[in-house]
Amino acid sequence: MPLLAQITAPDPNLALILKVFPALVVILLTSALCGRLAQLVMQPRVLGEMVAGVLLGPTLFGWLFPGTQAAIFPPEVKPVLYVLSTIGLTLYMFLVGAGLDHSARTPGEVRKASVLAASGILPSVLLGFGVGLLLHGTLSRPDVSPFQFALFVGGALSLTAFPMLARILYERGLENSPIGRLTLLAASIDDALAWCILAILSAMHLGAGPTGALPTIGLTALFAIVMLKVVAPLLRPMGRTVERTGRLGPTAMYAVVLIPLTAGWLTDWIGVYAVFGGFFAGLAMPRDPAFRQALHGRMMEVVSTLLLPTFFTFSGLNTHLGGIAGGAMLLAFGLILAAGFCGKYFGCALAMRGLGFGRRESYAVGALMNARGLMILIFINIGLAQGMITQELFAMLVLVAVLTTAAALPLYKLALPARLERAVEPAGEPPLEEQVIRSNSG
Repeated sequence: MPLLAQITAPDPNLALILKVFPALVVILLTSALCGRLAQLVMQPRVLGEMVAGVLLGPTLFGWLFPGTQAAIFPPEVKPVLYVLSTIGLTLYMFLVGAGLDHSARTPGEVRKASVLAASGILPSVLLGFGVGLLLHGTLSRPDVSPFQFALFVGGALSLTAFPMLARILYERGLENSPIGRLTLLAASIDDALAWCILAILSAMHLGAGPTGALPTIGLTALFAIVMLKVVAPLLRPMGRTVERTGRLGPTAMYAVVLIPLTAGWLTDWIGVYAVFGGFFAGLAMPRDPAFRQALHGRMMEVVSTLLLPTFFTFSGLNTHLGGIAGGAMLLAFGLILAAGFCGKYFGCALAMRGLGFGRRESYAVGALMNARGLMILIFINIGLAQGMITQELFAMLVLVAVLTTAAALPLYKLALPARLERAVEPAGEPPLEEQVIRSNSG
């Protein structure tokens, strides 16, 4: 081939890079702008990033400038965004798990968290199931049974956005306070149960039947036991080394990147999505304060600034809000939103009152547990990819995610103003990772 032809011949890999880089630039600029606007109205930066993802999709950007939107986000770029977003979610959940302070556990915490989790998931599943049965003829695909459709709606509404919740608590320095730890633990139980529901639905939809999900649930339990009882002790010397030297060396950095990615790969193979592998990998990390500080200082900025906005945009590209116009669709959306909000908010608040907490603390926790942001987006993306739900239901649940998450912090502050919030802060020094989290999320 002549030299000129070799130079001008398009390289597929280079062509893909030249398409991915502009997409990432647009994602970061839009996320930074929307995140800053969210902070100006006293919302977490991550909420602005969620809205940015929706705005970059077909609802606004694709409607105003369809040609430009198609040029920036062509079909071949979307798989790359999916891979980057999955890596980002896995590493973020890894950092959340690594940041939990196990030494601050209070007596009866697991029992109380289980009660709170049950109060958050049961009313939401029941209300969502009822609304799903009512709306099956309006919103469901014809090949999905009323039971499967209703259970999917209930499962989606039962989720609490664990990463979102952790981010709000980190911002306020409450992740190791009694209500902070209780809420995080309850949210993790809720989400684990919701993923079990999704595993059952996936097995039923693919023709394996409800019992087809039993291997998935069993392997997930086995994976968690191995991470916490086998891998965790093997990693303790690494924590002592960092405690002694004050830094993560090259070998340790390889380990803290390789372990969550491998764990995510294994849980994806099991069928419960990579984010839970990342979370359990974080729980297995050493608990030494210096290790936690070094880990968050090295990884959090890149994960929260680059990779999470990529996921929000990937979800936004699948969100068509124009499909829910009209009286019937708006009524359906209102029913889903009301079922989701009431089930979580009032269910969790009443459970906290039953556990002996004050009225303000109870409704503050109800507000936090009602945030669904990240996890419901993951849940419904899987449902859409597997053909279990329609684009219309997907768009409605995206709006539910945005609205319930936007309401979480104002309702929390209304129930527990700053002057009262200090009474529930953890004693002693603030968490080592708090400054890093606050600098990245507002």
